[in-house]
Amino acid sequence: MKVDIILAGVGGQGILSIASIIGVAAVDKGLYLKQAETHGMSQRGGAVVSHLRIADYPIASDLIPKGQADVIISVEPMESLRYVDFLADNGKVITNLVPVVNIPEYPELEDIYRELEKLPGYTALDADKIAREKGNPKATNMVMLGAASPFLQIDKDLLEKAIEKIFSCKGSQIVNLNIQAFRAGHEYSGKSL
Repeated sequence: MKVDIILAGVGGQGILSIASIIGVAAVDKGLYLKQAETHGMSQRGGAVVSHLRIADYPIASDLIPKGQADVIISVEPMESLRYVDFLADNGKVITNLVPVVNIPEYPELEDIYRELEKLPGYTALDADKIAREKGNPKATNMVMLGAASPFLQIDKDLLEKAIEKIFSCKGSQIVNLNIQAFRAGHEYSGKSL
């Protein structure tokens, strides 16, 4: 078993929280894990990418080679396109449709959507709207994790327990709101499969 995951977005969108939750769940499952943030974390609004490799055997490198990513989880649509060269032929792209217009010449959304629709295994959702509906507008990243969860080869229950571990210091209300957002994303993905 091996899953190579690219997490993409911009600073402040919770990419590292997604990585931490998947990592905790993978370790709880007894899997090996390597992770690398390759750039961008220092600036809110700057591009952020994390390579996350999970396997049931030791992993040599923390960077995913081009053409080998099984899943790209992107909390921002343009950022998903930035990393499609890493996607395996049968890989999945799960992306939020809501942009973070953080550069002066941000491409037209329709152009981005048109390019995304060409990708195999493409799932897109308005994760911001789903997070707001679940009472936590800051939980867009948890909605995205839920939408990607069917492709991670980690049980949903383990991911929920990891959410609880990661957010427990913030209190039970925050834990519950994040789990509800995760479940909403998981449900959305189930409908779109």
